Amino acid sequence: MKYTVFSDTDVPRVEKDISADIVSGTPVQHSQLKFSGNGDTIKSGIWESTAGVFTAVMQDQIEFCHVLEGGATIKTPAGTFSVKAGDAFVMESGLETEWTVEAYIKKHFVICAV
Repeated sequence: MKYTVFSDTDVPRVEKDISADIVSGTPVQHSQLKFSGNGDTIKSGIWESTAGVFTAVMQDQIEFCHVLEGGATIKTPAGTFSVKAGDAFVMESGLETEWTVEAYIKKHFVICAV
């Protein structure tokens, strides 16, 4: 058994290669994987992006997000949603999204493989 406190973890902040997903602008994304368990089927950490428009597809995963700073507009087949610091939401497996980040967004994520 293990108890993980994010502030106690010293993990690298890694730049993600999203070049194939950029629609416009020059967004730069980083993530820090703070926890991985159950054979890598559950992951949690911090993700952030600078301004730009990019796509993301939830492939074989469900993701819970809690926005910590900034905000974004997320376009999905079901509609367009604005999220800001304090908001929480879930993206189900198969969901196709287009994110518009005006300035910056930082979120805590929990991903479960399906």
